[in-house]
Amino acid sequence: MTLAWFLHDFSPGVGPPAIILAEALMTTLTELHCVACRPDSPTITPEQLAEFQPQIPDWTIVERDGVPRLERVFRFRRYADAVRFTNAVAALAEQEGHHPAILLEARSVTVSWWTHAIRNLHLNDFIAAAKTDHCYRELTAA
Repeated sequence: MTLAWFLHDFSPGVGPPAIILAEALMTTLTELHCVACRPDSPTITPEQLAEFQPQIPDWTIVERDGVPRLERVFRFRRYADAVRFTNAVAALAEQEGHHPAILLEARSVTVSWWTHAIRNLHLNDFIAAAKTDHCYRELTAA
């Protein structure tokens, strides 16, 4: 995974460079962590989209209010499972410091990720989407 575009987003002295580089060399999005974004943080390029999207094949890019977002609808057999998943995504969001829109319905949950600071998609959104998929697999495997 090439993340050189992402590395320049850090100011000198923000985070140990060795840790940032080590994370950048990992091969899956679920192994990475979200970082704080600023209004001048880089957006995803078409080349990066082609690199990351295969890791989250069930997500679609939708545009809402002029902002592209990653979105997926998760289906459940019971409402209680949908609530449990919603809570797991909320915990993930708090852990990563990156927060989605979550719509809980009878037996489905729609999750939308985008980066508010840049009103666009960032690596954080792909990381969070991959980790959301992981939460879903863990819950539905039980």
